Amino acid sequence: MKLIEELRARIREALEDRARRQAELDAIIAAAEERGDGALTDEEEEKLNEIRAAVRAIDEQVAEARDRIDQLEEDERRRKAAEEAAARFEPNPEERRQPHVRVSEPPTYRRGGPHSFFADAYRAFGAKGGHDFDAADRLRRHQREMQELGVELRSDEARAVGSSLFGGLVVPQYLVDEFAPVLRNGRSFLNAVRREPLPEEGMTLVVPRGQTGVTVAAQATENATVSNTNVDYDWDLSVGVRTYAGQQDVSRQSLERGTPGIDRLVYADLVAAYASVVDADAINGAGTSGTHKGVLQSTGINGVTYTDTTPTVPEIWPKLADAIQQVATNRKMSANLIVMHPRRWAWFVAALDGQSRPLIVNDPSAAVNAMGAAAADFGEGQLVGTLQGLPVLVDANVPTNLGAGTNEDRIIVLRRSDPVLWEEGDGMPRELRFEETGAGGLTVKLVVYGYSAFTAERYAAAVSVISGTGLVAPSF
Repeated sequence: MKLIEELRARIREALEDRARRQAELDAIIAAAEERGDGALTDEEEEKLNEIRAAVRAIDEQVAEARDRIDQLEEDERRRKAAEEAAARFEPNPEERRQPHVRVSEPPTYRRGGPHSFFADAYRAFGAKGGHDFDAADRLRRHQREMQELGVELRSDEARAVGSSLFGGLVVPQYLVDEFAPVLRNGRSFLNAVRREPLPEEGMTLVVPRGQTGVTVAAQATENATVSNTNVDYDWDLSVGVRTYAGQQDVSRQSLERGTPGIDRLVYADLVAAYASVVDADAINGAGTSGTHKGVLQSTGINGVTYTDTTPTVPEIWPKLADAIQQVATNRKMSANLIVMHPRRWAWFVAALDGQSRPLIVNDPSAAVNAMGAAAADFGEGQLVGTLQGLPVLVDANVPTNLGAGTNEDRIIVLRRSDPVLWEEGDGMPRELRFEETGAGGLTVKLVVYGYSAFTAERYAAAVSVISGTGLVAPSF
């Protein structure tokens, strides 16, 4: 390394200068010793101090240069070790030696670009026997671009395609930007509850629940036996792992001819549908064989009934208080979230008192009759306000066809950390495939799927559900 050689040359020059200075110092001391008086003249003392200061400065310069050389040599050793490791584990060493894509060049796959990620993936792996070398080359170039940007094949920013046909292709960032908001907005309830990683194996999760807990009591007297109760756990709560999947038939022409926007449209639709049905099942799924039940179908939850032929917000107010206190009483910990359908929240917001003043306002401190607060933004997937001090989350997957008249919705009050969702990664469908199942009609089938498990029965008492005729479709 050129810089190391320059530093070494400077050290040699500095050491030569130091040697000359040291010789001058030795000569002054030798002259004083020859006189035999053991003393230095003022001129000799001044010269000696000057030489000593110069020697110390040279020593500091040499030490600093040596430290710099050591650092550069350590950097070089690490670089060589990394290159050796990369060469050892690189699946295709020849490809590694190809020039990296320049940062100034536009990405291979970009919004409005000339090439389609879907079309190239299909041409390279799913059509014509996988012999479209131009498409395969663009996919390889895209992979190198992602690696240069430091994107891992399984990161949250760029999802990897997991089928054996694709071998870990990274979906372009602009596609991730396009459909990621769809996923979050389509499952606002699930994004609010506790989430855990799904185990890699098995189709059933067994969750222990405490039936009999330990006891603590005051000791009767000194040395008396203290309270002792054997803890008892119920291991019968089984939560089934469900497979959620969706498919879309796409014409071969749209893939091979690169219909503009096919990437965004197909993938966003599949992911949005996937997110919505998983969220809806977590709210009201009936489950299979008693497992994977939604919140509204769970056993042991707290129930509050609001029966009213002419429902009003003031009349449902005590029912909200009852639902909140039941969680605190039975779960022994407070509720911290209210979930309802957007139409129900709109009903609260539209409510007026006897003087036509709103009961839900943006600034409760400025109103004498405020029953709750409304956030500035109103939209699915957001906290839209507060009622009785608890945040309100709207989710359009709360059913609106319940009750005898099939026109009721429900209000859910819960402690959000108690229901549990197990899912893979960030909840995105983990695989995308192209399969020529409709070859007779020049049709290609696109499939997404994922695994997840949900339960609200781990602590069923952490949930209160308000139901009844008072929750029929509101009038405005």
